[in-house]
Amino acid sequence: MSKKNNAPQLRRTMTAGQMEMISLGGAIGVGLFMGSTSTIKWTGPSVLLAYMFVGLILYIVMRALGEMLYINPGTGSFADYATEYVHPLAGYLAEWANVFEYIIVGMSEVVAATEYLKYWWPNISALWLGIIIIAFLLLANLASAKAYASLEFWFAMIKVITIILMIVLGFIVIFFGVGNGGKPTGFSNLWAHGGFFTGGVKGFFFSMSIIVGSYEGIELLGISAGEVAHPQEAIVKSVKSVLFRILIFYVGAIFVIVTIYPWNKLSSLGSPFVTTFAKVGITVAASIINFVVLTAALSGANSGIYSSSRMLFKLSHDGEAPSPFKHISKRIVPDRAIMGISGGIFIGFVLNVIASQFNHSASDLFVIVFSSSVLPGMIPWFVILLAELRFRRHNKDKMATHPFKLPLYPFTNYFAFAMLLVIVVFMFINPDTRISVIVGALVLIVATVVYLIRHKGEFKKN
Repeated sequence: MSKKNNAPQLRRTMTAGQMEMISLGGAIGVGLFMGSTSTIKWTGPSVLLAYMFVGLILYIVMRALGEMLYINPGTGSFADYATEYVHPLAGYLAEWANVFEYIIVGMSEVVAATEYLKYWWPNISALWLGIIIIAFLLLANLASAKAYASLEFWFAMIKVITIILMIVLGFIVIFFGVGNGGKPTGFSNLWAHGGFFTGGVKGFFFSMSIIVGSYEGIELLGISAGEVAHPQEAIVKSVKSVLFRILIFYVGAIFVIVTIYPWNKLSSLGSPFVTTFAKVGITVAASIINFVVLTAALSGANSGIYSSSRMLFKLSHDGEAPSPFKHISKRIVPDRAIMGISGGIFIGFVLNVIASQFNHSASDLFVIVFSSSVLPGMIPWFVILLAELRFRRHNKDKMATHPFKLPLYPFTNYFAFAMLLVIVVFMFINPDTRISVIVGALVLIVATVVYLIRHKGEFKKN
């Protein structure tokens, strides 16, 4: 049994450039600026290979998605494909996992953004700062898809420019010794402090859970495909360019960090981005990077509201979420779904503020809550890989002339799927991420039970 997408089509007002920046913005976030220290701690300089390895999985997932989008672009995209080509339960889980993931991510990003704003305004209440941030993002999303895309375009542009500057300045330090007494640092830090693979196989796979979390969000390209002009051209261009750019930015930035600084001293340096800018004489480095990570946090929350509101809108039209979320405003955006997601983020933010009053180690709680979104965030990747297998079988006539097919099908699907499962297993083995993966699994189990209760007998009929 498969369900037709009952949701009306939204207006195609985005440009291909905005679509690319949304995908970049979704995948280049606080995970790179703030999470890189954790990944380096677990595996040392070999974190470079870990980013490349997960990048290969990401490439396979996005090529599989791009192949399906080329023939059938639409809002909801990967969830539609999961429903049609795997099972309605797979589509249901993909949609609710996306909603849960981005409410949690949105909440975490707002919490982070309030901390960054306190750098300049330390005396303003975190609660008021959070309210202002959520209201700003809510209004931007309610205005129109075009307004959201314009805002996200500039958020992503700021991050991209910063990373490029970081890479360029880093190579100046490595080759010319600027900021290092005129002595080029060279490449010895890649192996001089315990070797290249300092954490062994276990540490290597531990780092991948955070890296997967950092890359999650690139599938926003699929959701935005329903609101982009000339979708087929935009999809091919975006998938090719976004994957290349993300790998360059992530691998390039991490390469500079582990080459300039001994990996085992990074935790005592603070932000390696701030340190690198300060090293070459940019004295306002802390303010610059604080502004950049602020925009990264706002971008993450902004992308989350956009993505999950479209999923909630579709769930409502499929009868799997309350009917008020079906509503479309005069500006052709799912306004009540946007307000629902923003409300969820606000409630989560308030609960976090209250918890921080009773528990001064709330930063640990923050990490657990944020990480609990990683496993649900992997569900779209799993369903894309599964759906593409059956998509090929159902569209043999169209595949003969398809210009954008996934290479080495079906072996690439099986490889990527197996590697994602291995990463989940190592998340459970790692004591730092065990609670997070259990929370994520419980969310998926509850969603599955709710679905089975609501659709008694349908699972057996499929």
